[in-house]
Amino acid sequence: MPRILQGVLPIIQTPFNDNDQIDTETLRRTADWAYAVGAEGIGTGMVSEILRLTTDERNSLTECLVESSAGRGAVFAAVGAESGHQALEYALHAERVGCDAVMAAPPLLSRLSVGAHLDYYRRLAEGVNLPVIVQDASSYVGQAIPLDVYTGLLDRYGSEKILFKPEAAPIGPNLSALRDATQGQARIFEGSGGILLVDSFRRGITGTMPGMDLLDGIVALWRILSTVPENTEAIYPLYFPICALVALQLQAGLDGFLAIEKYLLVRRGLWTSDRRRPPYSWSLDNETASEVDRLFAQFQLALGTSPT
Repeated sequence: MPRILQGVLPIIQTPFNDNDQIDTETLRRTADWAYAVGAEGIGTGMVSEILRLTTDERNSLTECLVESSAGRGAVFAAVGAESGHQALEYALHAERVGCDAVMAAPPLLSRLSVGAHLDYYRRLAEGVNLPVIVQDASSYVGQAIPLDVYTGLLDRYGSEKILFKPEAAPIGPNLSALRDATQGQARIFEGSGGILLVDSFRRGITGTMPGMDLLDGIVALWRILSTVPENTEAIYPLYFPICALVALQLQAGLDGFLAIEKYLLVRRGLWTSDRRRPPYSWSLDNETASEVDRLFAQFQLALGTSPT
């Protein structure tokens, strides 16, 4: 039986060595750390640089995640592609190697009709025996998914089969629209990196899918929200430095997230290199890095750890 997806499920960034190959040792170390700080599973997504990986690399990354997870939590794989045929191939591989779910953004190069969206996701839903997370990543890549696609898929396949990660702006109102249109049946995950986590939690999400860079803080924040959701004195001192750090990432889109997230993973001592797969449009300058350092120190103080 696939493990249930809920709570904090981080998207793992892909570490590369000096030869531009996936660094599997660092990947395993990062997975160990994720579970040590309270993650309930791990997965791949846009910040895994899946769009810059070969087919073999994407499949290898999925296999390494399943092996690294070692049954400690749910594992999901990003399988979105430019055709349903490609996406299904990735999904079938994920199922064969032991994933608990797949996550698919729609094709990024085409503006699809409602019918074309439904055909794409039906092929996945009927092609694998795993839950399918429908991802709208249009806040930084691709086009927004119409609400009719969400409701049509949920009506046809149910909430155990179809889950949602809507990231189209404005995220909060769109979460509420999906919740209300499905009478609260939709199982919704947010993926704002933490900057909209408090607002999203209050709108009824099932879980959150942040990057790894601020994971310990996201886990702590999720636990506070889950136990004492009205305790603003506990929530906001931790939430504010998370927001400030993610705001710096947002200024350069996906490349901004990747540059700062990998910088922080090195800063933490989890990684030895912040190498990204080129080409990319933005790199971390010294002044931004200094501000990241200052904010990360505030984040660690709020979390109760010693700045390094």
